[in-house]
Amino acid sequence: MKITDKKIDALNLELTLEIVKDDYVEIERKKFAQLRRTADFKGFRKGYVPDSLVRRVYGGQVLAESVNEVISSSLDSYINEHKLHILGEPLSSENQAEVEWVDGNDFTFVFDVAVSPEVSLELGKEDVVNSYNIDVTAKAKAPMIENLKKYYYEEKKEEKSDEDIDKEVTERLKSEYKQESEWRLSKDIRDYVVGKAAIELPDAFLKRWLFVANDGKVTREDIEKDYEGFAADFRWQLVRGYLMKKYGFTVEEADIRDAAKAYVAYQYAMYGLGNVPEEMLQEAAQNLLSDRKQIGRLEEQVEDRKVMEKLRGELTIKPKKISAEKFRELK
Repeated sequence: MKITDKKIDALNLELTLEIVKDDYVEIERKKFAQLRRTADFKGFRKGYVPDSLVRRVYGGQVLAESVNEVISSSLDSYINEHKLHILGEPLSSENQAEVEWVDGNDFTFVFDVAVSPEVSLELGKEDVVNSYNIDVTAKAKAPMIENLKKYYYEEKKEEKSDEDIDKEVTERLKSEYKQESEWRLSKDIRDYVVGKAAIELPDAFLKRWLFVANDGKVTREDIEKDYEGFAADFRWQLVRGYLMKKYGFTVEEADIRDAAKAYVAYQYAMYGLGNVPEEMLQEAAQNLLSDRKQIGRLEEQVEDRKVMEKLRGELTIKPKKISAEKFRELK
């Protein structure tokens, strides 16, 4: 088995695999032997089906499976030996010639491979990101004050002074604005560091990979429409991974458990349950951690939190007052 590589550009490789009969014949032999032991043919006892019959019925399937095993193991070995950090999975090249699946033949397969771009990023106090303090104005408070007055006077039949209602509305809006401002700051820090890293992606390859990986669940038009959002998230993943290594951060088992517990506590709070017993939180968190996909999501959350906390200390966060209306207009 021979693999040759051709560098298309800094982010794209073309790998050509030349497979001869000796590369797959032993795999093929073992598969036929297993089939002879288990194949169910009328008129033959299991284990006594003639090899010629098994080969006639299953020959094409076994040949393809055997060759694909060689392809998979060879690609993995090549990628590991050459320490390639690839994006997605190797894709059959659009230049691949039609394969004639005949037992005993030699085969040539061409694959497109995208490698991860290098990330380099230096950050310091000269890097400035705005943090928005949203003013609580009389205009913003007016509709909420009106609604609260109706609620207290008409529904609860409770007497509350205008001063108390104004104070309650002010506190609510401050809390709401603080959450929005925190979300915005995290987004702006992320956008700033991703923009400064200036990462190029193999866009054509990634669009093809997304189409293949989703196995018909999305169209090429869907991918084109949503690609910019995907690419932005992908660049952040690359930057976040780089910064995790740069700062020496790791995700420990305790981090995942704490994140799971915080998530289920938040879910309970969404339903108005604020004082959930510790045992219930622990049990719900444990159930969450039984799902591998959820663990992956929680790992990303932990990485986001650790990197974002560090960046807030590394960059200059510049407070800036803004009205709610102007804040909503920010892109």
